[in-house]
Amino acid sequence: QVQLVESGGGLVQAGGSLRLSCAASGRAFSSYAMGWFRQAPGKERELVAGINRGGLSTYYAASVKGRFTISRDNNKNTVYMQMNSLKPEDTAVYYCAGTWAVGIPTTTRNYNYWGQGTQVTVSS
Repeated sequence: QVQLVESGGGLVQAGGSLRLSCAASGRAFSSYAMGWFRQAPGKERELVAGINRGGLSTYYAASVKGRFTISRDNNKNTVYMQMNSLKPEDTAVYYCAGTWAVGIPTTTRNYNYWGQGTQVTVSS
């Protein structure tokens, strides 16, 4: 069983930065793609950024492209997301997720493992 633990959320002013981390248990981390999702109150959970198994291919939602960067360190079983130029509309609970699927799925149903989430609040 894989366990994912997020950290790095918090309160930041608009224009600021945060770095989220997601540490995975188990030895198969390099065998699954990873994604960062977010869910704001009253909204569906959406994929913000994803990275494939080897870390050479990434996906970004249009709303964060150019501001967020996803990366992974397979030696440390950790995936990161650097978030710059944060906006109030980025406020949400952020979840990391892992999938055995090929490529970078964009829907929640294709992900097998989920973290507990970390709150990101951006004040205006």
